[in-house]
Amino acid sequence: MMILAFQTDSTRVATLLFAGEGSNHTFPDLGFSEGHHNLTHHQDKQEMIDKVKEIDLWYVKQLARFLEKMEQTKDVDGQSLLHNSMIVYGSGNADGNRHSHTNLPILLAGGGGGGLKPGRYLKVKPTPLTNLFLSMADRMGGQPVGTHGDSTGRLEGV
Repeated sequence: MMILAFQTDSTRVATLLFAGEGSNHTFPDLGFSEGHHNLTHHQDKQEMIDKVKEIDLWYVKQLARFLEKMEQTKDVDGQSLLHNSMIVYGSGNADGNRHSHTNLPILLAGGGGGGLKPGRYLKVKPTPLTNLFLSMADRMGGQPVGTHGDSTGRLEGV
């Protein structure tokens, strides 16, 4: 639905939440019935860690399918929807076992209409995630956004 909405220019902004961090969604199709949230509190038990890895892999595969479809779908300017988009994928927790909110695993995909340089890994000093959102807003045009949430400025190098 999101790809169709982008393709038809019904919207250029969308959010897809698979499940909130507190969700205890189960994955019987992966062969186990424990809830995702409970598994992330693995207490260093390898069996639970392995199940979380399987769930994480499932989520990343869904993202890959979405990005592939975005790349295969042409936008009105002849570029792909992915080239003309900024797709953020991540989590509010870096380590669910410890409830760590630092060093978040965040992926930014797409070319932002030529405004982003994809295919890189950036390691940044501890910075609020909202700084990334400000940098993304700058690339969308319109009136500049001064601050957002706990932002402290723009994320350099994006």
